[in-house]
Amino acid sequence: MTPGPLPSGEQHVIHSGGSEAIVTEVGAALRTFTVDGAAVIDGFAEDERSSAGRGQVLAPWPNRLDHGHYVFGGLTGRAALDEPELSNAIHGMVRWVPWRLVSHSPDAVGLGCALYPQPGYPWRLDLQVEYRLTDDGITVTAEATNPGGDAVPFGIGFHPYLTVGTPTVDTAQLRVPARRRLLTDARGLPIGEEDVAGTEFDFTTERPVGPVDLDTAYSGLIRGADGLARARLEGGGRRVELWADDAFRYLMAYTGDTLQPVGRRRKGIAIEPMTCPPNALASGTDVISIGPHRSWLGRWGIGTG
Repeated sequence: MTPGPLPSGEQHVIHSGGSEAIVTEVGAALRTFTVDGAAVIDGFAEDERSSAGRGQVLAPWPNRLDHGHYVFGGLTGRAALDEPELSNAIHGMVRWVPWRLVSHSPDAVGLGCALYPQPGYPWRLDLQVEYRLTDDGITVTAEATNPGGDAVPFGIGFHPYLTVGTPTVDTAQLRVPARRRLLTDARGLPIGEEDVAGTEFDFTTERPVGPVDLDTAYSGLIRGADGLARARLEGGGRRVELWADDAFRYLMAYTGDTLQPVGRRRKGIAIEPMTCPPNALASGTDVISIGPHRSWLGRWGIGTG
C-alpha cells in the first residue's frame, strides 16, 4: 500500500555537525531539533499533526484574541473562534496552512506564506521564516512584509517546548529573565500586571520548576549587553537556552498542565517568544504597525551550551 501524505506535509531536514532539525510544510513548524541524538524540544512525530502549538509559528497574532474581534485603521477583523470553549481566537491564522519552500541548504531552510485579505485579517501580509543551524544551536529569523498601501497590524510568536530529558520538568532548573507577569482572567485574557518578586512566578534566579503551574506571559524582560533575553532550562546534566532579540518583548512560559493526553503534561516547558501580549490586536498593546511597503524583522534561537 502506498502511504498517504503526512499530516504536516513535506518534511524539510537540515543538518550541521551533530545537530539536526526538521521543519514542516504545514505551518512552518519546528517539528524536531536534536543535538548528538538528544531531543532539545518536545516536538511531534512524523505521523502526527502538531498538538498544543508544538513548534508552530503564531501570526499575525500570538496567543488569545477576545471573541476574535478587533478594529485597526477603520477595518474590523472577525477571526474564527478556534478556542470555542473560551470564545477566543488563538495563535493567529498560519498554523495550518502550507508554506512554500523559499530556500534550502544543508544547514538552513526558509519558508514563506502569503496571507491574503479575509474576514479574520482584512489585509495582505507576506511572511518568511528561516531556520539555520549554527555552532551554538539554531537561529530563527522571521520577517513580515506589507506589500499594500495601508498600514497593517502585526504580532508574532513561536511555540517550542524545551526539554532536558527529565521525566517531568518539575526537577529541572528554570530561569525566566523577567521582572513582571501579566494577570489574566478565566479566559486567559490580560486584566493587569504585577511584579514577580516574592511570588512563585519569580524565576529571575534559576531554581527548580517544582509544582508551579505556568501558563504565564512575562514582561519587563531582562537583557544582556548583547540585547538578548535568555531563558534557561537545566537538568539531568543538560542545559537548553532560548534567546530572543529586542523585537520580542514578552516570553510565555507554559508547563502543559492542561494537555491531552495526560501523559504529555509537564514533559517539556514551552518558552514562547512573543512580540506582543495576549489579546494585543483588541487592546492595542504593543501591536506592530507595518507601514506600506515596509518590513519587520526579528530573531530568536535555541542553544545547548
